[in-house]
Amino acid sequence: MRVSVIGGSRVSDDQYREARTVGRLLAKAGHEVVCGGLTGVMEAVCRGASDEGGHTIGILPGERRAAANDYVDTVVATGLGNARNVLVVMNGAAVIAIDGKAGTLSELGHALDLGRPVAGLGTHELDELDGIEHVDSPEAAVEHVESTV
Repeated sequence: MRVSVIGGSRVSDDQYREARTVGRLLAKAGHEVVCGGLTGVMEAVCRGASDEGGHTIGILPGERRAAANDYVDTVVATGLGNARNVLVVMNGAAVIAIDGKAGTLSELGHALDLGRPVAGLGTHELDELDGIEHVDSPEAAVEHVESTV
């Protein structure tokens, strides 16, 4: 299954480690990783998946394929800016959100609109919206998306 992983482009060391662990766990379970292809959570999850021999897909906001992080296997340059956010979540059967700011918030909205199961690990808590399962570990995030698809 393809799993979209969304989150901040600037993260703490702990958040980077969590995202890298998510990537490892997804790849170890045979899942492909879809992300925005740049830095922070996106780099970490791709790096973790690469550590386990997994396949990563980066859907970039710009037109330059070379802007992708070093751990993206398949680069999709869109030239769409943040409008590419819907493509990131649309191309996964489920979503794991780690940290994040406004871009992640928009991706969460798209994920919920598209009916994707969402696991949130230290991300926006939107009590008025159903559909985000807040978890406390990378393992719980992966378990949640696997159990709902």
